[in-house]
Amino acid sequence: MVAETPSVHASAVLAGAHAVLIRGPAGSGKSQLALALIQAAETGLLRFARLIGDDRLHLEVHHGRLLVRAASTLAGLIEVRGLGIRRLDYEPVAVVGLVVDLAAEDAERMPTTGDT
Repeated sequence: MVAETPSVHASAVLAGAHAVLIRGPAGSGKSQLALALIQAAETGLLRFARLIGDDRLHLEVHHGRLLVRAASTLAGLIEVRGLGIRRLDYEPVAVVGLVVDLAAEDAERMPTTGDT
């Protein structure tokens, strides 16, 4: 058995050929965005999307590529707010192609009034 790398708090979805790594504080919508990507593929808006992992992920660099995989105890599980934990089909590992950083809902925003 190979030792797992330290984990990060994030979600990841394989969208097409590369993973979308979704980072952000608790409650920022990481799982919700992951589910939206998966549902977009189910309705034909994306060609393919499948869960890699939710909540705890392992990142490692291999031959110059950043790989992401789910923590083994959470593989295939995603927490759906209001419904609880659900099991989905998942990809065991993928190359990260995009990192999305979500902000907390109360994060500072650009002013809505003033000079344009």
